[in-house]
Amino acid sequence: MEVTAEHNDRIAKLTFASVYPHYVTKVEKKGRTVAELHQVIEWLTGFDEKKLKALIEEQVTFKTFFVRATLHPNAHLITGLICGYRIEDLENPVTRQTRYLDKLVDELAKGKKMEKILRT
Repeated sequence: MEVTAEHNDRIAKLTFASVYPHYVTKVEKKGRTVAELHQVIEWLTGFDEKKLKALIEEQVTFKTFFVRATLHPNAHLITGLICGYRIEDLENPVTRQTRYLDKLVDELAKGKKMEKILRT
């Protein structure tokens, strides 16, 4: 699929707080825990639970969320399709990083082992 500037802009302006409840619902519906979700988010971004809560309360956009994050050195190993887009082909950093997170949440919800999700 072709990624447009409008698509990238829309993702950058989305607030993390608006999407986070959907992540929680998705993983819990599949028998995973919020603690596991937080482990995955912390692995990718470096944000612990306290910092995550502060970012949610602050209503930061995904752009701000990822500007403040310290991406894991192995984040580039997250590949594949998500929402019809091949992650490794996404040029916009915010869009790619947001799709990294989406992919990790999907893998968690699908029951993958944590070692595989965290690329260890």
